[in-house]
Amino acid sequence: MSRRWIVLALIFLGIVINYIDRGNLSIAAPAIMGDFRLSPATMGMVLSAFFWTYAIFQIPSGTIVDRVGIRGSYAAGFLLWSLASAAIALSRNSRDIVGLRMVLGIAESVAPLASLAFIRSNFEGKDQGLPTSIYISGQNIGPAVGALVGSLLLDRWGWRLMFAITGLGALFWLPAWLIATPSGRARAAVEEKKPAEEFSWPPWWSWRMLLTSRIFWLMSLATFLSSYYWYFVLTWVPSYLILSRGFSTLGMGRLVSVGLFIMAIVNVLAGSAADKVAARIGVFRARVIFGAAGWGGTATILLLLVTDRQWTLPIFTLAMCATGIGNSSYWSISQHLPPKNLVGRTIGFLNTVSVMAGIVAPLTTGFILGPQKHFGPAIFVAGVGPVLAALCLLLAGAKGLDQMKARLAGEPVEMEA
Repeated sequence: MSRRWIVLALIFLGIVINYIDRGNLSIAAPAIMGDFRLSPATMGMVLSAFFWTYAIFQIPSGTIVDRVGIRGSYAAGFLLWSLASAAIALSRNSRDIVGLRMVLGIAESVAPLASLAFIRSNFEGKDQGLPTSIYISGQNIGPAVGALVGSLLLDRWGWRLMFAITGLGALFWLPAWLIATPSGRARAAVEEKKPAEEFSWPPWWSWRMLLTSRIFWLMSLATFLSSYYWYFVLTWVPSYLILSRGFSTLGMGRLVSVGLFIMAIVNVLAGSAADKVAARIGVFRARVIFGAAGWGGTATILLLLVTDRQWTLPIFTLAMCATGIGNSSYWSISQHLPPKNLVGRTIGFLNTVSVMAGIVAPLTTGFILGPQKHFGPAIFVAGVGPVLAALCLLLAGAKGLDQMKARLAGEPVEMEA
């Protein structure tokens, strides 16, 4: 196995751990609400706290990744977030949890940026579907493992020990990362044989050009709409299954983990298929087709509004598999657009937009639920988002994305209509 695939395997494992630690609070939410006597609106604020700092630090962290490299920045972030997650076990009230979740958000902001920068530097555009899908599958398997292991720990020892065990237990990853990953900047690829690519903004560049670009706004809106649904799932679906559908803690953990494990497998298969299609019809065209189809299929989640409890698992699984196909295709587009040495900052911006949805989704859901904890309207709002995101992707189109890529590279192109 070549070294870049070994590093990719560690990136996958790092993202799995990343999502376990950020998702633990969702698993423990019903228990914490009971212990601290929190209303849904207050719990929504607590769930949202992680994303406050996670959003603010996306662009600064992207700059650090571009200038310093993934090895040291990822290692420092991993250590800090593991300790912050474990420290939640010592919380005395909701304010303690909010503070530690904000630290967690700062530390975890490095992980996705470093991961995608590595993929962009080490895989050609037509070959990025599979490694990106492997990375995205880590975002699925992390919550799946977190739901399964977290619910077992929660059921046996309570939420405090759950945080301590999962936070400190993941530190085995750190020495493996420092040994396997070479030092140097992200653009110095593990197997890079070409001189480092230099980039300077073309003389006609201006923020006005970017902010008046139709593609820029369509991609940003697609990010927000699809992410709202994803963060709704990560923050409130475990509580929905317990409070509204009547599942036990262990039953909730099994259902969520099964759906997300299947989602991860489908993601990798779809990513490989998308690479083959991209080789025939073009990178952007293939990604748009797969992305729009995936996000459109996420609307399946709306069937939860009209079906019985026995249909919860198949509906949830189908919706999440479709979501994974859409998400992996979208992020493949996002990392293929910019020059290599601007990937960190580009993904940092789009992640900022995505995380804004992470702030809004739990807060809005907590407000919608009210004292009665009625999830129907919240599911409808979340389920419509990916469908609108698919429409944005189709409106951007392969031709529009090609034009945007040429502009970012400083090549002359025709102005957008």
